[in-house]
Amino acid sequence: ALTVRFITRRFIGDYDPTLEMIYRHVAVMDGEMVHFEILDTAGQEDSLQIEEKIKWGDGFAVVYSVTDRCSFDEVMRLCFLINHLHASPKRGGAAEQPPVVIVGNKKDLQFDRMVSTEDGENLSKALKIPFYEIS
Repeated sequence: ALTVRFITRRFIGDYDPTLEMIYRHVAVMDGEMVHFEILDTAGQEDSLQIEEKIKWGDGFAVVYSVTDRCSFDEVMRLCFLINHLHASPKRGGAAEQPPVVIVGNKKDLQFDRMVSTEDGENLSKALKIPFYEIS
């Protein structure tokens, strides 16, 4: 739903989070046309699948739900995996780290919250990765 919102500027309430999709989008950023290919993962991959998807990407938004502690607990593992795979000499060239942000989603569901804003901020500081909370 987050990806669809980014591309269409509309909120899709009826969304199947188990479907993996690749979205293509063009946007103007800082006066330049930017072509995006966004892989919206289903979040149910095994280790080999997630590694291949991480190798495919050039930038990452690691998204968790503030109403799901288990999704938050995966953030650190995914961020370390991203850094490890992109630091690998197999990628060719310099080991430049890709841009990564941590995103806490569903902040409007305050009564169902299981992950505090402070938890997200602390993880962000520990990993030195920007953090945002959104709805």
